[in-house]
This record gives sequence, C-alpha cells and structure tokens, in this order.
Amino acid sequence: MLHQVFVMKKVLVITYYFPPAGGAGVQRWLKTVKYLPAYDCEPIVLTVDENYASYPQTDNALLADVPAQLRVEKTKTHEILSAYKKLSPNRQIPYGGFANEGKPGLFQKFSRFVRGNFYLPDPRRAWNCFALPKAEQIIRQEGIDVVITSGPPHSTHLMGLHLKKKFPKLKWIADLRDPWTDIYYNKALYQTIVAKKINLNFERTVLLTADRLVTVSEGVKENFCSHAPVADKFSIIPNGYDIDDFKDVEPMPKPNGSLVVSYIGTLSPLYEVEALAEALKLIPKRLCSKLLLRVIGSTRPAVAALLAKTPIEIEYLPYQPHDAAIRYMCGSDILLIMLPKQDSKGILTGKFFEYLAARKPIVLIGAEDSELASYIRRLNAGRVFSGSSAKAFADYLIESMTTPPYVNVEEVERFSRQKLAGVYAELIKSL
Repeated sequence: MLHQVFVMKKVLVITYYFPPAGGAGVQRWLKTVKYLPAYDCEPIVLTVDENYASYPQTDNALLADVPAQLRVEKTKTHEILSAYKKLSPNRQIPYGGFANEGKPGLFQKFSRFVRGNFYLPDPRRAWNCFALPKAEQIIRQEGIDVVITSGPPHSTHLMGLHLKKKFPKLKWIADLRDPWTDIYYNKALYQTIVAKKINLNFERTVLLTADRLVTVSEGVKENFCSHAPVADKFSIIPNGYDIDDFKDVEPMPKPNGSLVVSYIGTLSPLYEVEALAEALKLIPKRLCSKLLLRVIGSTRPAVAALLAKTPIEIEYLPYQPHDAAIRYMCGSDILLIMLPKQDSKGILTGKFFEYLAARKPIVLIGAEDSELASYIRRLNAGRVFSGSSAKAFADYLIESMTTPPYVNVEEVERFSRQKLAGVYAELIKSL
C-alpha cells in the first residue's frame, strides 16, 4: 500500500528588517513566519547581518520571538547610511524620510539631495550585491518555487526582478508595506525630474513583473495602481497584532488620578502636531494636573518646543523594546495616533492594530477621510479629529477626565497575526 508523503511548501522570504532590528517594519514578517508552518508553509528567511546593517533602531528582545526551528540566513552589506551616522550632528541613522531629524542644515540638505538622486530607490540597495548570491544558492539547494520580497526598503524588490529573470519558473510575491515613489517623505529628498523618472521606472517594472502583489490597505493599493494596471494582481493583507504579545501583560503604572494619553512612535513636524498643541492649551488650568501626555519614541526638537508652550505635563521616553511598548499601551487611558499632513489617505500603520489589541480608546488626529479614520469609525475603536478640530479634541479630553473612555471592539481577533498568516499561506499555495 502506497502512502502519500506530505511535504511542506518552502518559501524564501527576503526582508531587510528582522530581529535584532527594532521598529514597526520588523513586525510584519517576524510574526508571519512564526505562524506560516501551521498552514503547511515552511519559510526560510534571508536578511542582513546585524553587524553590518544600518538599523535606525534595534530591539534585542525580539530575538526571543524568532522560532527556534526557523532557518535564518544572513549576509553582510556596505551602506552609505553607516557613514552618514558617523558624520551627522545627531549621530543617528535617518528614518521616516529624515523625520527623526530637526530642521536640516547645509550638511543634511546636501545628504538628502545625494540620497534622493544617487541612491535609488534607497540607500540600502548595496545589500542586494551580497544577498542575491545567497538567495540563488538557497533557491537551488532547497528547490524553492515561491519567493517573497518585503519593502521598504523597496530596493529589496529589485532582487525579486533579478531572481524572476534568473529562474523563469519561480513565483514572486512583492510585499509592499508602504508607497514607493509617492511616499509622503519623498518631498524632503530634493529629487530631480530625472531621479523621479528612474525611481518610477523601478516601481513600475516591479509592479508589472511580480506574479502577485500584496499591500496593507486599499489606499496604498490605489496608489500603486495609479502607476501601473495591476489591480488584478493585488491582495490586501493588513498588519495586525500577535495574541501572544498581549497575554498576561502587566500594564505600566500611571500617576494616580491622571488621565494618561500615550503616543508611541516618531513625533515630527510632518504630523498634525499643531492641532495637538492647540488642544492642550485649551484644557482649563484646574484640570491640567489631571492630564499626562506620554510620548514614547523620537520627538523632534521643534515639536518638543511647541508642546512646551502648553500647560500639560509631558513625559518623554526614548524608543522602548516592543514588550515594554505594549506595557505602556496597556497602561494608558487613551492611545494617540497621528497621520502626516499630506499623502496619508492609505496609511494603515501596524501600530494601530496593536492599539486595538490593547483595547484602549484610540484617538486619531489626521485626515477624516483617511482609511485609518474609516477603520476607527467602523470598529467603534475611538474618535477621529481633523487638524482643524483642536477644540473638539480638547472637549473630548475634558470629558474623559470625568468619565473614563471605554471601547469594546468585537472584531479585534480577525487582525491577529495567526489568522493573517493563514491568508498569506493561501496566497502562497495558490501560485
């Protein structure tokens, strides 16, 4: 009697951001590869060696979340951003379109021009020279027939182009977490018309060549489809949260009698910070001592100076490891999220889904017609205030001091990383 031998479907995932990298970008594939084996897919991860990488943030605690049985291959790289860190005034790797830097001086302006015109599509493209030979080796040795490239950095997708040409039978999924040529911070890079055309050509070629395209929201999908006729290739798989991260969480303590509003991430002048400052100024003096704004992450000096003019106590904390950030989420009364002033319609950040899992009211300050605003309203997860609604936001905060806000979002479970990995597995197995 013949017995059918079951074989897991192997898939090569190429991602620059993987532990010990920190920040939001690492979560999507760290969590997806954790759960893919439950759906009969065996991932192999190809990433950069942390000793050579130019990570804006590191989080060694995330290493504990890498499955013991997961094969992770690493290669070195040589990147201009490492040199920039040594020469820049704040000794930091830039990220979010230099959102972690203040008003640019002559050195920063020159560096942004060089970055925007001579390092296309991004400064991490040098990693491709080291990663491609390893990717080819893995594909041959393991009989890989599906490869996934994850970006940003979008230069990773250029490896997908190369591999698709090298192995015509290979199926390629390009996972595009953010817009490419239309990402909100491109305006800060002083790109020439020639550079813009080159970058757009990279984007269009990837969109037209990949077998399947995945992104996180309808708005980002629409943006890509405005550059190439690829709507039929797209799947929407949003970011999410890992149930394991929220089990037995001990909330971070907060001052007695205070309403704690927490913002986690980069606080930059690119966001609606003026509306936040104006709302805080409208809080009556008798209530100011009952409100604490907790900012966790990178805050630009110009923003800190603006908020310093308000009568509210503000607690600034540096970037926190992921587990600590979740403790702060769960120890808050309100979780604040802000969108860029421009080009934010399709932004659906992974932070939002972790906010949902913390089961705290979410307040968005940003475009009322954005996809994120739609999610908040549809899920009854909190409130949305535009950049011109400072008075309404202040009234909400005043009301929350007497009647603690509460939400009961029933649909949170559908955004668990485990369920979303199942959606990805179905896509992989359909190729």
